[in-house]
Amino acid sequence: MSLLYKRITLCVADLERSLKVYRDILGFKINYIKPSEKDSFSYPVFNIPNEADINFATLDSPSQERTFALTEIKGVPLPKHEGIHMAASVIKVDDLIDVISQITALGLRTTDVKTDENEYATFIEQAFVDFDGHLIVLYQLMEKG
Repeated sequence: MSLLYKRITLCVADLERSLKVYRDILGFKINYIKPSEKDSFSYPVFNIPNEADINFATLDSPSQERTFALTEIKGVPLPKHEGIHMAASVIKVDDLIDVISQITALGLRTTDVKTDENEYATFIEQAFVDFDGHLIVLYQLMEKG
C-alpha cells in the first residue's frame, strides 16, 4: 500500500494577508494562484455557498511541490474559530525566535515557547493563531552535542 500526504488546505478570508505569514515569514513559495470555477470540488468539500467566489493558491516547501494551499473565500463571512482548536499544522523552521518575532509584529496571538528533548535532539516549539483562526505549531530542532 502506498500513502502520500499531499497537502493541507486552509480556508482564508484574504489571500494577500495570509501570504504575509505563509510566504513572507514562513518561506513557502507560490506555485500558482487561480480563481476557481463555480463547479470546483472545493464548493461541496468545504461546504462553501455557491454565491461565494474562490481563489486557490498552492505553495511549495523547499522539499515538496504544492505541500500547502490557501483557499480564499470572498462574498460570504467565514466562521470564527474560537474555543478548542480541532486541528493544527506543524511546521519545522530554522530560526523559531526570528519567525515568532515576525508573527508577533503582525499582531497574531502566540503561545509561550516550550523546550523539550529526547535522546536524539532538543527542540523548541511555539504556536500561533493566524488571521483566520488556524492553529500553527512551529518547531526548531537543535542537535545534541
